[in-house]
Amino acid sequence: MSINKVLVGVKRVVDYAVKIRVSPDKSGVDLSNVKMSMNPFCEIAVEEAVRLKEAKKAGEVIAVSIGPKQCSETLRTALAMGCDRAIHVTTDLRTDYMQLQPLATAQLFQKVAEAEQPDLVLMGKQGIDSDAGQTGPMLAALLGWPQATFAAKVEPVGDGLVVERETDSGTETISIPKLPAVVTCDLRLNEPRYATLPNIMKAKKKKVDVMDAAEMGVDLTAKNEVLEVYDPPPRKEGIVVGSVDELVDKLKNEAGLIQ
Repeated sequence: MSINKVLVGVKRVVDYAVKIRVSPDKSGVDLSNVKMSMNPFCEIAVEEAVRLKEAKKAGEVIAVSIGPKQCSETLRTALAMGCDRAIHVTTDLRTDYMQLQPLATAQLFQKVAEAEQPDLVLMGKQGIDSDAGQTGPMLAALLGWPQATFAAKVEPVGDGLVVERETDSGTETISIPKLPAVVTCDLRLNEPRYATLPNIMKAKKKKVDVMDAAEMGVDLTAKNEVLEVYDPPPRKEGIVVGSVDELVDKLKNEAGLIQ
């Protein structure tokens, strides 16, 4: 087995089904009384790590999350899905780009990776809060490891990996001859499982190590300042037309889109 240890990034974000609200002072998204859950792309990363372990292609799977004390709930979900243990890097800074930004996040992950010495790091391709998609590539650069982003299929081969990755024009297949490596996971990689009640109960007994981000020697200061966050302008209500001729007429005479 070439993959003895897998590190999986787990981010706590506003639940994808929640309609977000901008705070009254337009400083960011209002997080008060909002349902939070695991970032969907991180769920896919966790599922892939657990599948590799179940197929006996990987050994220990460790979930890592950076954020406030409530991240422990997100980590318990990862443990219930099948991760063996977890690491919680605690900080009260907002992790949706407003305060803690991708470079500092990647540097914190770097510290954890250097301590744990994994053979593979799996992360979601992006967080659905900031949509930055930068943490995985930055982490690979900081570690000096090869990377494969937007993975749609991951297959261990020999001492490395073969990864099919999403591109704007379809997919491409790349080879990483030798681990360690960083892989970011895209939507088509797998469908994450639901944690069963017995596994949720078992997760409560699994180990969660806690580290303080402020004591890890990383500059957590935001490098970019977000000046204002605002709602998009409301869209006009659409209509249903009865025929192609009616559609063409409206596009020509009402919208002025056809000459």
